[in-house]
Amino acid sequence: MNDFVRMTAVELLQGYKDKAFSPVEVTQGMLRQISRCNPAVNAYNLVDEETTLQFARESEQRYHSGTTRGRLDGVPVAIKDVFLTPMWPTIKGSKTIDADATLGKEAPAIAALNRNGYVPLGKTTTPEFGWKGVTDNPVDGVTRNPWNPDKTTGGSSGGSAAAVPLGMGPLALGTDAGGSIRIPAGFCGIVGLKPSFGEVPHWPASPFGTLAHAGPMSWTVADCALLMNVLTEADSRDTNAIPRRNIDYSAAICGEPETLLKGMRIAFSATLGYVQVEREVEDKVRAAAHLLQSLGAEVTEVAPGFDDPLAPFGHLFYGGAANALRTIGKRQRALMDSQLVAVADKAAQLSMLDYLAAANERMALCERMASFHRKYDLLLTPTLPITAFKAGREVPEDWPSTRWPSWTPFTYPFNLTGQPALSVPCGFSSDGLPIGLQLVGRRFEDATVLRAGQAYQLAAPLTDQRPQLFTAGAAEGEQA
Repeated sequence: MNDFVRMTAVELLQGYKDKAFSPVEVTQGMLRQISRCNPAVNAYNLVDEETTLQFARESEQRYHSGTTRGRLDGVPVAIKDVFLTPMWPTIKGSKTIDADATLGKEAPAIAALNRNGYVPLGKTTTPEFGWKGVTDNPVDGVTRNPWNPDKTTGGSSGGSAAAVPLGMGPLALGTDAGGSIRIPAGFCGIVGLKPSFGEVPHWPASPFGTLAHAGPMSWTVADCALLMNVLTEADSRDTNAIPRRNIDYSAAICGEPETLLKGMRIAFSATLGYVQVEREVEDKVRAAAHLLQSLGAEVTEVAPGFDDPLAPFGHLFYGGAANALRTIGKRQRALMDSQLVAVADKAAQLSMLDYLAAANERMALCERMASFHRKYDLLLTPTLPITAFKAGREVPEDWPSTRWPSWTPFTYPFNLTGQPALSVPCGFSSDGLPIGLQLVGRRFEDATVLRAGQAYQLAAPLTDQRPQLFTAGAAEGEQA
């Protein structure tokens, strides 16, 4: 029996082309895996098997008739429950949304996936309105880490991140306004890319403004590049989208590691000059920097030279949270995550000058990084300074701050700057939890970030290691 749930999207497409198996067989296998594994982690909040199988049957018919559609025909994809899907409601983890009013509408990412023949597996869990770096909400409860269900997945794309390692979909969609793709990618041991702002069209506009990005999550960098080819298709509804450049990201990452890294100048900073990092995390990321150097990259240990931009980020991000709640009345707010309401209420007291001062600091950071990247092609850091902590909490136990950005200092600076940033697994802690490295590039040089990530993953693959829950689920399926 082909173990479909272990296969990447690239491998599935080759199997379809070779007629080794069909989209219906693959989809059925992944739906079975969802049935087995999802109760332990709560990655999916909506699974509609009949609709999913109908998409798979239509794809299978296209393969039979030789009329395949686009780049992803028959490949199953998990969809974060903030993307509008015409056939399924989009409730964003909130009791305040009229689910029926969201039907019949389609986000640009979903429209692009549909043009390319995807098979939607279901909607994945998110904190309410995607407001925090962990995943729980008043409707769906807590989402748990596939490597240890007692631990958090991170967030806000935690459901998508939990699905991929367990074989509940090779590809997933996420959004990222402060780390929400990279945080759960780091905690769950997958690949996650926050593209350059404007590279992937997104609609409706996020209440978090230009901090918010949409992007791919996957088991491999190659699959991430494949999905980027689809997500970057033009959509006129996003007025912030940059002109289409028609980059073939899959072609951009072809080659051996030494070829991909030739001439690349990488700055490595384990702390950004101000972050306290767990020793195991720093050791793994430092080892990754040494490996990249051994493969031919020019690696220099140097900090980019900016102070922690937590304050301006907080004003802009929590101002976005207040914006998201601006039309929600007191009665409905009583149904919401109380901490979301608290930060939104506090941010609503900010003055226009407070907000503009934060925007000024943001611009200064953009200028600082633009100057830094005149010398260095990439900045390499840990994705996170810690490994996953107890599920159901916003911050680790005994943490000095009560808010999630305090433990995500490597991610939110690059939402302020709009740069591409990729998280790639680089090892495990002594207690078996994933550790990620982050690669940050110049704005609009997403291909460079993916090239370096591919070189690293080819040289130090961890893709044969799956969570124990995956193994138990696969064994159960084989016995059945």
